[in-house]
Amino acid sequence: MEAGDAGNGSAAAAQIKGSGDDASCKPLPPCCVKAKAGVPEAEAKCHDTVVSGWFTEPRSRFGKTSKVQYYNNPMWPGEAHSLKVEKILYQGKSPYQEILVFESSTYGNVLVLDGIVQLTDKDECAYQEMVTHLPLCSIPSPKNVLVVGGGDGGVLREIARHDSVETIDICEIDQLVIDVCKEFFPNLSMGFKDPRVRLHVGDAVDFLRDSPEGKYDAIIVDSSDPIGPAQALVEKPFIQTIARALKAGGVLCNLAESMWLHTHLIQDMLSICRQTFKGGVHYAWTSVPTYPSGVIGFLLCAKEGPPVNFLTPVNPIEKIQGATKAGKELRFYNSEIHRAAFVLPTFVRRELESYDTSSTSTEKENPKESVSKSQKIKILPNNSILTAS
Repeated sequence: MEAGDAGNGSAAAAQIKGSGDDASCKPLPPCCVKAKAGVPEAEAKCHDTVVSGWFTEPRSRFGKTSKVQYYNNPMWPGEAHSLKVEKILYQGKSPYQEILVFESSTYGNVLVLDGIVQLTDKDECAYQEMVTHLPLCSIPSPKNVLVVGGGDGGVLREIARHDSVETIDICEIDQLVIDVCKEFFPNLSMGFKDPRVRLHVGDAVDFLRDSPEGKYDAIIVDSSDPIGPAQALVEKPFIQTIARALKAGGVLCNLAESMWLHTHLIQDMLSICRQTFKGGVHYAWTSVPTYPSGVIGFLLCAKEGPPVNFLTPVNPIEKIQGATKAGKELRFYNSEIHRAAFVLPTFVRRELESYDTSSTSTEKENPKESVSKSQKIKILPNNSILTAS
């Protein structure tokens, strides 16, 4: 999930501490500065790119404590989306993270990891369906698929719609996330019941390093935010390891943060992925109300080989036998929204186009050549990402 299906992801460019100025803190990138509406709430523990949520019991005008309890899910320091809590269903801690499940009044059950909302019954479809079908509907007849993270089971549920798939490997580091979701999110954890699923509990970096070369048609990274224990999952060595495990023409779908808040992270991830995946790299996005800023992005990457056109589904979900039969109806994804997901707002196109990829890679790898022409990302009208001298 956006802030963590069980702990794997990338290092953030900024760090925020408390509510005061700290000379030891790294400065916020411009995209974070423009989004920062105020200092973090005193009760909230701050992360590099997100702020943990907290419970409040608001007081009435007469100074009496209200019985109504809210969970404040920060969109960014200074703003939060408050969810009315009906009942706390579970609180616990694994070796990797704190886990909270509560019943909300409008979004159903809510999963929170380390104080960050991961999913809710109401809007999980917008994430689970898009992160799965954007890659799988872009290639013909995927057979072997790997999920990194995804302990709630939602991505497995969606992969199971594809009758061409023969094996579904999932590598999840946190067994407790799996167990908790099986109890409180049965509509997601049903994905584990598919006989094609093979669960591997452990570190995804080690798992992929030991995987045979060219094994998978698609890899879906359903991890946490690019901070803390998830740091390795968007760095170049891991991206290269993923590429090694993919077949020629295989595809990766990785989380790529919010275009409203984290364009510096998107730029860095684009740079890394473009160096590794020569079959094409595209940015897509979807709307998830309970995620910071209400949107989340994806990077769709293709390994060199048979051409992949992410912009138009060659394996449309509507034509897959049984994929949308009664009881398995899709709630969010369809072929039209697949195409629309790659249409970028003007400000995003502008910020990604202006990013000089050579400043982060060429200078380090070829210092003598770095004084030559710089290369910049160019996004064409069809949203293909090219290199312009």
